[in-house]
Amino acid sequence: MPHDTSLIVTVVLGLVLAACGGVLARKLRLPPLVGYLLAGVAVGPFTPGFSGDQNLAGQLAEIGVILLMFGVGLHFSVKDLLAVRRIALPGAVAQVVTATAIGAGIALSWEWSVTSSLVLGLALSCASTVVLLRALEDRNALDSVNGQIAVGWLVVEDLVMVLVLVLLPAAAGSLGTDAHGLAARLTGGNTSLVLALTFAKLAVFIVLVLLVGTRMIPWALEQVARTGSRELFTLSVLALALGIAYGSAELFGVSFALGAFFAGVVLSESDFSHQAAADSLPLKDAFAVLFFVSVGMLFDPTVLMRDPSAVLAIVLVIVFGKSLAAFAIVLAFGYPVTTALTISASLAQIGEFSFILAGLGVALNILPTEGRDLIIAGALLSILVNPLLFATIDPIVAWLRDRPSLLARIERHGSSLATLPDRSGDLQGHVVIVGYGRVGSLIGEALKAHDLPFVVIEDNRRRVEALRKRDILAVYGDATAAGVLEAANVDRAHLLVVAAPRGFQTQRIIELARQANPQIRTAIRTHSAGDLAHFERHGVDIAIMGESELALSLLDYTLQSLGLSRERTDSIVQQIRRSGEGGAFERRSPTEPDQASPELQPRRDEDDEQAGR
Repeated sequence: MPHDTSLIVTVVLGLVLAACGGVLARKLRLPPLVGYLLAGVAVGPFTPGFSGDQNLAGQLAEIGVILLMFGVGLHFSVKDLLAVRRIALPGAVAQVVTATAIGAGIALSWEWSVTSSLVLGLALSCASTVVLLRALEDRNALDSVNGQIAVGWLVVEDLVMVLVLVLLPAAAGSLGTDAHGLAARLTGGNTSLVLALTFAKLAVFIVLVLLVGTRMIPWALEQVARTGSRELFTLSVLALALGIAYGSAELFGVSFALGAFFAGVVLSESDFSHQAAADSLPLKDAFAVLFFVSVGMLFDPTVLMRDPSAVLAIVLVIVFGKSLAAFAIVLAFGYPVTTALTISASLAQIGEFSFILAGLGVALNILPTEGRDLIIAGALLSILVNPLLFATIDPIVAWLRDRPSLLARIERHGSSLATLPDRSGDLQGHVVIVGYGRVGSLIGEALKAHDLPFVVIEDNRRRVEALRKRDILAVYGDATAAGVLEAANVDRAHLLVVAAPRGFQTQRIIELARQANPQIRTAIRTHSAGDLAHFERHGVDIAIMGESELALSLLDYTLQSLGLSRERTDSIVQQIRRSGEGGAFERRSPTEPDQASPELQPRRDEDDEQAGR
């Protein structure tokens, strides 16, 4: 029986070409997103060969947007955002305003309308969270301080764009087209009343979601989870995401994206958030791919030949304009160059929200189709360039560190935290602790409790500020940078403790410390067996590989729980250490007597003398 297969053909060809394009992009060390967009271009109406159904692709893409924003909401953490609020909130808002002004200014020079210019500027101001997360993961920087600031920055950008998506249809009447929706009809198109009614509906929606949804959604999922059917649980998660998105759009006039985002936020606070994220991930990824394919189908590649100067201008705004603005903003808040460069590279691209905003602008007749083509072209080219920008961070930082006077002028706003306060006086014989995380803070708190002198070196500005409020001597900066160890009086220190595993940077820290103080003792933490052997060869006093020592502690408890004596347990553990599997060593001087076991000795010379009395 004949039937229409346009949906099947669009989905199959879209996914097959996206898979091929994604694999090719990864082979070229580019984000798969580039491959998905090019797959859409290949099946679009502007290229020869098969042309997919744009209407069907657009509806599938809408599901992709819903699931994408639902996933963003599931991973949205108010606590993480609050931790970086002092830089992420004002910085992101200032950067969006600056980038919008730059983009709008260029569009105005092309004699576009004010409305179209503002929409173009807003689309160029928001970076892609997908591209950023991939870049940070590739650099193992997702959990770093700079990575947390970058992610928090983009979360604020996403929230700003969500607000824009809500307000744009309501304000469309005064922005150059007919107003749409119930709000416009009830108010006769009066912009002030439209916006007031829109804000009122948005407020009601948020109140219902936060007051009712926080109780009903977790309760409903709990009832489903009790059935023991994972299939039903997955189906319920998707039904909630899609149902809330559709219901919020129909009842409150908000976008599908906002409804899905708040559904994810509500669910993120429940005990089922991780399971919901895991179960919805495959479908979310599949439809998100179709979203990018559908965006690629809208792109007319001839714009690259019709107006190359406009495309170049858009790319320059994305890659340099807003990045330089972000660089200046981060430095103005007193953060180091490394943070400023990381944020700048993170923002030097645009993605999903830009596409959504461009599509909405065209649908409301407030953005010309040429603007959408320029936005998509800018996205493709900026995503291609973005990995190169991240690769330049380390060389630029190294170049600046070789010029400490220039670096000091650039980072002048944070100079007060880069030196010890006057009350430190003639500090000597102290411990210098590099890194004040879980390990460093345990060491530091113990030293503080016994009134033993120490100085902390930290590249987390907030942590340094918190330590100084507690009267703990702390220096803000990277221990491998010129002058940072000297600021901690390392030349008069007794011991250097590198409490954070910093890989190859640890060796550089040791070299700088020994140049200033050849007699300084060194204690190192590492995660690598190779680094452990390297430090042993290079005369480090004590080095510990945390995972191995953790395993030995667990083994010690396991053996005792099975009934072995304390003496037998100690013997087994020390035998493993002696075999070189213990993940720790302590260098001894030739005058120290050789003992039966090479266990780490908690006492040094002074303790031995005290014990002998």
